[in-house]
Amino acid sequence: MTMQAQGWQVFPAEPAVASWLSTARPAALAAARAASAMARALRHGGTWLAGVDMLDNDSAGRVGQGGALSGAALGAAEAVSGRLPLHRAQVSVTHPGYPGRDASESETAFRYRLTRDAAHLDGLLPEGPDKRRHLREPHGFILGIALTEASRGAAPLVVYEGSHVLMRAAFRAVFQDVAPQDWGDVDVTEAYQAARRRCFHDCPRVEIPLSQGQSVLVHRLALHGIAPWAEGATAGPDGRAIAYFRPVLPRIADWLDLP
Repeated sequence: MTMQAQGWQVFPAEPAVASWLSTARPAALAAARAASAMARALRHGGTWLAGVDMLDNDSAGRVGQGGALSGAALGAAEAVSGRLPLHRAQVSVTHPGYPGRDASESETAFRYRLTRDAAHLDGLLPEGPDKRRHLREPHGFILGIALTEASRGAAPLVVYEGSHVLMRAAFRAVFQDVAPQDWGDVDVTEAYQAARRRCFHDCPRVEIPLSQGQSVLVHRLALHGIAPWAEGATAGPDGRAIAYFRPVLPRIADWLDLP
């Protein structure tokens, strides 16, 4: 099944990605270790490093003297979105016990992380004291590459299968009378929350564990999150680490118009 059909697709390890990892992996893990040494960088009781913009790659994914990122997953993504410049990748790292609870975290937020994987749609940023949602980052796709080996229950990615179809319909209704250049001005909070509830009810929850070197492609409109670390799950000293790319579309209308 393809990303367009189910909202996600896993690609096996391959030489092109292995070549990229030969320079990207040590750089990513070194950056994650350095950040993790500062307690304030870790969240959820010290069990998660968000690692946003942590990998020092260029717009083609090159790290240091390494080559550009390529491979089947990126090719499948670009077949839909066209070639997009890559931002500095997120290096998301989870550790046993995820998710712990931060002292500043509300009971509601903690429970949502425990029971709903903190599932969200990327690009809808919370703004202001009431954290109202606005479309600020219309991503073309989400591409994750596993940096470490971990067992199946080590806080894998979760995708609500088929949620991209429901989300597209919901946001088409929200933006139907709004010019694309003005979409970011629209408060989508209630519509987003309602669509999310429908996805929880109607869409199968799928855990997607990855072995080192595997890639996962997630549809830009798919609801996704991180599962709690299962009892008995294991990973190495660097935890379960994944590098994520979410390049932004130059035309905001493509967020809904592309397949």
